[in-house]
Amino acid sequence: MSENIYDVIIIGAGSIGTPLAMSLAERKLRTLVLEAEASPGQGQNKCAIGGVRATHSDGSKIKACLKSIEIFSTWQEKHGDDIGWIKGGYLFPVYTERDEAVLKELLKVQRGFGLDIDWAGPEKVRALVPGVAEKGLRGGTWAPGDGSASPLLSVNAFYRRAVKLGAEFHFKEPVKEILAENGAVKGVATPLGRYSAEWVVNAAGADAAALSELAGIKVPVNPDCHEAGITEPVKRFFEPMVVDIRPGDKSKNYYFYQNWEGQIVFCLTPQPPIWGHDRRSTSEFLPEISKRMISLMPDLASLKVRRTWRGLYPMTPDGFPVVDFPAALKGYVLSVGMCGQGFMLGPGLGEAVAAHIAGHPSPDDKEILVGFRLDRSFAGQEKLK
Repeated sequence: MSENIYDVIIIGAGSIGTPLAMSLAERKLRTLVLEAEASPGQGQNKCAIGGVRATHSDGSKIKACLKSIEIFSTWQEKHGDDIGWIKGGYLFPVYTERDEAVLKELLKVQRGFGLDIDWAGPEKVRALVPGVAEKGLRGGTWAPGDGSASPLLSVNAFYRRAVKLGAEFHFKEPVKEILAENGAVKGVATPLGRYSAEWVVNAAGADAAALSELAGIKVPVNPDCHEAGITEPVKRFFEPMVVDIRPGDKSKNYYFYQNWEGQIVFCLTPQPPIWGHDRRSTSEFLPEISKRMISLMPDLASLKVRRTWRGLYPMTPDGFPVVDFPAALKGYVLSVGMCGQGFMLGPGLGEAVAAHIAGHPSPDDKEILVGFRLDRSFAGQEKLK
């Protein structure tokens, strides 16, 4: 067999492409991953803050992330790598009547898909997050099964297992052409050579739309810029990822948690969105998020911030990913538009997409992809973006 012939070629070695390569290799498919950067996870993966939740408003996302949580939470036991997993849960504290009504309505959907989630009263919220602002606190939704892990430790653990199982990774090798003939993919071309495969997967993150143009298929993915930061480590004093969905002066929402090393990791959703590929940090981020975090938890005021950074959320118009097998080009696979949730979706989607490619999808695998089709209307909106 020629060394340049594969079953599957994945473009992108990040939060989506790397666990997918692992899942494909587990199914004995000859897999090649092509990545323009020098190592795994050097795109948006290393900008992720590490939250992993199944607490979504949509069945496809919930099912995919439940698969992901199973992989993250059992990884060290099964494979020996410490990836920084903490089962800290997700807490959405509520201070307005409107937000309480919205989240309680979502509880019905979330429980319907098997989530372990409930409404927590003010006392429970104060116990989960000591020092949380009490004035106006109405309670919140609490999902104890969610958690967090290190994006870079995780992606490298997935990479090592994928390689162990036989997947190949070529770094510093960007794809310049998607080869097709008679309505079907034939492979790809890079500056270093041509590679043949029956399947080509676009897992290119923020560059997914430009890459898909090479296949002649438009995808509505447009990145916007989000900033995050991390503090010095301190003794652990709370467990959950805290998500405040109230809007601020220059932001839609923000969220933070204490990681496995004791550092507070935080991120903010700008309002209005900041579209583009600009990864430079700004002087506006830290004053805005500090003001909001300290108003919610005054004890955070004394912590020193070590650094901030900026990453890209590959957004779709409705806030849901595009994971599909477009009929216009047989063998071309989209796993794009993760809307800033690629890290938490990646392992679960990897399992679902690999099962479809291998020809043995389970009912859950089929249900996951139904909600992420390219030919949907994009008229709805994800309620917990």
